[in-house]
Amino acid sequence: MEVGGKLICRQRQVFFFFFFLGLAQAGSEFRRYSVVEETEGSSFVTNLAKDLGLGQGELSRRGARVISKGNKLYLQLHQETGDLLLNEKLDREELCGQTEPCMLRFQVLLENPLEFFQAELQVIDINDHAPVFMDRDMLLKISESSPPGTKFPLKNAQDMDVGRNNIENYTISPNSYFRVLTRKRSDGRKYPELVLDKVLDREEEPELRLTLTAQDGGSPPRFGTAQVYIEVLDINDNAPEFEPPFYRVQIPEDSPIGYLIVKVSATDIDIGINREISYSLFQASEEISKTFEINVMTGEIRLKKQLDFETTQSYEVTIEARDTGSLSGKCTVLTQVMDVNDNAPEVTMSALTRQIPENSPETVVAVFSVSDLDSEENGKISCYIQDDLPFFLKSSMENFYTLVTERPLDRETRAEYNVTITVTDLGTPRLKTEHNITVLVSDVNDNAPAFTQTSYTLSVRENNSPALHIGSVRATDRDAGANAQVTYSLLPPLDPHVPLASLVSINPDNGHLFALRSLDYEALRAFEFRVGAADRGSPALSSQALVRVLVADDNDNAPFVLYPLQNASAPCTELVPRAAEAGYLVTKVVAVDGDSGQNAWLSYQLLKATEPGLFGVWAHNGEVRTARLLSERDAAKHRLLVLVKDNGEPPLSASVTLHVLLVDGFSQPYLPAPEAEAADAAPAAPLTVYLVVALASVSSLFVFSVLVFVAVRLCRRGGAASVGRCSVPEGPFPGHLVDVSGTGTLSQSYQYEVCLTGGSGTSEFRFLKPIVTNFQGHSPGPDIEETPNFRKDFGFSIQ
Repeated sequence: MEVGGKLICRQRQVFFFFFFLGLAQAGSEFRRYSVVEETEGSSFVTNLAKDLGLGQGELSRRGARVISKGNKLYLQLHQETGDLLLNEKLDREELCGQTEPCMLRFQVLLENPLEFFQAELQVIDINDHAPVFMDRDMLLKISESSPPGTKFPLKNAQDMDVGRNNIENYTISPNSYFRVLTRKRSDGRKYPELVLDKVLDREEEPELRLTLTAQDGGSPPRFGTAQVYIEVLDINDNAPEFEPPFYRVQIPEDSPIGYLIVKVSATDIDIGINREISYSLFQASEEISKTFEINVMTGEIRLKKQLDFETTQSYEVTIEARDTGSLSGKCTVLTQVMDVNDNAPEVTMSALTRQIPENSPETVVAVFSVSDLDSEENGKISCYIQDDLPFFLKSSMENFYTLVTERPLDRETRAEYNVTITVTDLGTPRLKTEHNITVLVSDVNDNAPAFTQTSYTLSVRENNSPALHIGSVRATDRDAGANAQVTYSLLPPLDPHVPLASLVSINPDNGHLFALRSLDYEALRAFEFRVGAADRGSPALSSQALVRVLVADDNDNAPFVLYPLQNASAPCTELVPRAAEAGYLVTKVVAVDGDSGQNAWLSYQLLKATEPGLFGVWAHNGEVRTARLLSERDAAKHRLLVLVKDNGEPPLSASVTLHVLLVDGFSQPYLPAPEAEAADAAPAAPLTVYLVVALASVSSLFVFSVLVFVAVRLCRRGGAASVGRCSVPEGPFPGHLVDVSGTGTLSQSYQYEVCLTGGSGTSEFRFLKPIVTNFQGHSPGPDIEETPNFRKDFGFSIQ
């Protein structure tokens, strides 16, 4: 159905002859209902089924609807129960302003068979507004020569309520000079009039301050107050007078701004300064102040804003003429707004059928009403359509029309008709409104649904929540009605090994695809399936499309360290010679990540070390290298904690512990892991022993060291064939070199030479010196000497 050009399309067929059977009786009944303003929405108004004499459920069967002018629905109809309910809370002042009674007209339309009922809803006023004075402070300048009984009109209060809830009377605070009377104007509004009861004496009391109270007639009543300041003036005994005291003028509603409405004039028989008169709007409401303006000196009243006959038909303006002695006279100007033809007719659709089956008999296509906000001839309307169409208009009550087919239609001849409804008023100049209706002739189901794409590629991130919407497919059908309603379904999978029924589901109504369970990128990276779309025609037609779902990787796997193994029974200890240079490769941490892309990019970081600054970890390859040269002061055992972190968001990480042992040479034994742990727990005891032994041995070994040094010099001068090798007599130890290269984790090969004291026979070590086979491209020369820092208690040194 469509109202005002945008109505919901409903398909129905109404036979012309059954439509007019009860039409004459429908318009004769007129029902009235009432509701108190500010009643909450969904409140009960009446039961239309009982009022219309219909059985239960008959309103729903006959397609009953409530229609109101301008398509503003203040009421809603419950078709099953027949209850007529308020659609929203009503504000009488907003709907009708000062108009009383406030009536909202509406119609009840029964579609099958077509029948109309006229009704109106009266919104009853409640006392929800208090009187309000536009000016809270009023100033009156009254001459002391004013006789008792002199009346002074005061500015009235305004109350948005009507009837008895409007202003009832005015009172003034007790005083010795004045009383107040409540007067009524021609338009029914009440205003206060101040009456002088006692002659004023400016010398005795030059000013008075009174409180004016306006009371409405509600229950309970509401009040509004204003302050009246009275200044007693010296004698100026003649007030300005208007001739005539009442003006009646007419002005077209399309008059331009600044248009001269009337010129008022007042005279004062006083002389001198007391006869100088100024004009002003008196007791002007906000609307009058916005609409009219008066020239203070000349009394010319001009238009201040554009008039609208449909909003306000007349204005009553009070003009005050005041002399310099503060005496005033008043007149009334009644301005009547004349209507001009400035509103085009309106078309309101009540029922519309956009599709008509071919070869059908006479069918009602549309039911609509026409209206014009103008009055008299400007509001009279004529309605017609084109002559070359197989349709005609039937007039009914109160400007309702029915558009009916003239004969059965043939789709093969013409499948679409554009009907233009032209509505013209009888004003001068004539205004018209055109409303276009497109009528389609329905066909059989001859079009299969067509997907917008032959194949769809969807993406979903792994570890998704179940029932996640991963995408949609869409198919369209060129047919109409049930023939165009598409139902979607999953077709048998292309790969029988893919458990499609447990992976995805599809909404049969809209083609939305949902993942039924959480997907794992490492287990299933992509899968394909087919989707079918079938219409609801008879027979049904269908088509299919291919859908490929790609599973995107998520950072759900932390790095795993392959080397060194952390679950071994004994940790692996890396050996590093103390002679290693800066940048020496100690070991390499090897780790992998089960994710892909940047989630699998790994970086390495040294979190903790026994001696910070001694070792470093390369961030990109996990190589652990020495950061500087080693010294004798460095501890023998070191424990490194390396963090392996991926580049995901958020990043995941793993840690690995490395055990590093510093040795003087690869022939030095090192403790197993348990002993190393014990040594770490108590490092102070070995150090103390070494210090004591070193101090005790200094003096005893001094002579021995000198003798050894002299012997070495003599050997070298003798031209020994091998560097670092000395001749020793036969003894328990062989005199050849011991090769220990390739057995540790170091990157160089080392050879050690054992030299014994000549002829001692005690097998005491003289010194132990490594022979580096590849040290920066050459072997150490014969002039390399050991330094005191390399001396040990065991009588050997590393050179």
